[in-house]
Amino acid sequence: MSSERLKLYVAVAVLAIPLLWPASPLGAGQNSEPLAQQGIRVQVNLVNLFATVRDKKTKQIVSSLEQGDFKITEDGAEQKISFFSRESTLPITLGLLIDTSGSESNTLGAEQQAAVRFLSRVLRKGDLTMVVSFDTDSDLLADLTDDQERLDRAINRTRINAPGAQGPLAQTVPGTVFYDAVYAACHDKLAGEAGRKAIVVLTDAQDEGSTLKLQDAIEAAQRTDTVVHILLVADARYGGGNYSVAKKLTDETGGRTIVVRNEKNLEAAFDQISEELRSQYTLGYYSSNGARDGSYRKVKVETMRKDLDVLTRQGYYAPRN
Repeated sequence: MSSERLKLYVAVAVLAIPLLWPASPLGAGQNSEPLAQQGIRVQVNLVNLFATVRDKKTKQIVSSLEQGDFKITEDGAEQKISFFSRESTLPITLGLLIDTSGSESNTLGAEQQAAVRFLSRVLRKGDLTMVVSFDTDSDLLADLTDDQERLDRAINRTRINAPGAQGPLAQTVPGTVFYDAVYAACHDKLAGEAGRKAIVVLTDAQDEGSTLKLQDAIEAAQRTDTVVHILLVADARYGGGNYSVAKKLTDETGGRTIVVRNEKNLEAAFDQISEELRSQYTLGYYSSNGARDGSYRKVKVETMRKDLDVLTRQGYYAPRN
């Protein structure tokens, strides 16, 4: 594990430790027994958000904002921003999911080439990536690694409707298991990772066989703080893709859906995702709702400038005792 990722994991571990708070401030003449004996346990709901800001008119990324330019509300109640930074070097844990169903047969070659170039541009020291293909089942072709050559080989091993998938992400149901693949990537692989997490999916977003529902995939991403981006690569002969499904999944997790119509668009779409992954703000707040009830909380992030759009997840699930 690199020193960058080790520091990140230590920081997250510290934030996860329940705080011990004294029943009253310590001072002259007060009982000075250990806090663990005199204190009460306080549960803190720390919410971290990664946000990308774009100019509404030019669509250019805006990376010069300050903490005071942002406003966060949770279920309509304004929250105090406790942490703020502009992130360009914080390590990313990335999942690259490639649809290898029959509807992608005419575009897979271009997807492979573009995906290899994308990883070579976006990955930096400390980042980890996995490669998953999915059609009638899902197959983990490369587990989380920083080995670029291994990732390139995995991408180039993708095949249309390849039989005999093996490994922890393998499924055995007919059709295109889009929802199952997203759920498994988040729930089984990214749940234990710290810091920034994202999935980039190349697909037409047509699901024809998952055992799970769209909402299950969305919830898995939300619970693991994973942003989902979709490059909607659709062949008109197979229905042209399910834009509404893709948009719902990306909107609710803080990602983007980009419609890809040709190879040139594919390169441009990867460039946009690469730029967004490296041009984010980190915003953190302690929720004013201290209930540890596992409920879903709606979150809205805005800027004081009406000419800007903020891209971030729309909510999170509170911890449960």
